Amino acid sequence: MTARDDVLARVRQALADVPSKEPSSVKRAPVPGQPVVDLVELFTERVADYRASVRHCSAENAPAAIAELIPAETQLVVPAGFPADLLPDNAEFVTDTETSPLIAAVLDQVDAVITTCVVGIATTGTVVLDHGPGQGRRALSLVPDVHICVIRAEQIVADVPDAIARLDPARPQTWISGPSATSDIELSRVEGVHGPRTLHVVVIEGDKPPA
Repeated sequence: MTARDDVLARVRQALADVPSKEPSSVKRAPVPGQPVVDLVELFTERVADYRASVRHCSAENAPAAIAELIPAETQLVVPAGFPADLLPDNAEFVTDTETSPLIAAVLDQVDAVITTCVVGIATTGTVVLDHGPGQGRRALSLVPDVHICVIRAEQIVADVPDAIARLDPARPQTWISGPSATSDIELSRVEGVHGPRTLHVVVIEGDKPPA
């Protein structure tokens, strides 16, 4: 057992008697004296605060909405498990799978990556990937210069505790709040140093995936 496994085991043991919390849905119950918060609207505002773009559409219109975000003939990396019916027609697709992963040199040459995510956080404007189907491995969301992330409205929760309630602690996670940026050098903001320079978030509303 590694040190990480030991720490996680102790955390699970300490939380064994704590009652589980139901994650919030698209609207959260009001705090006394405060109005009901529209989580999709708040999420949109916070994502935009990070200089990322946000598009709203139905599942039917998603391919057209995504196509508007990328130039014609863009080379797009698609992870295994991404819904094929959401892919635009104006891109050249390169698939990354567990059995045939793209090497770093190839990833560095593609124009963009498109993924889903597992949850979005309204108060922080964060999307979280646990690298399941449609999300790909971590390198896919770090190497290409443009990241298009598709999220459904019902995946948006109010805050970090609500997000954690939906996450599997045993899975790897990548938390993304806007494009990659740093201000380490003379406090000047530089984007694209540690990951994508551009982040587009596409919010699908109204249509839920088949059960």
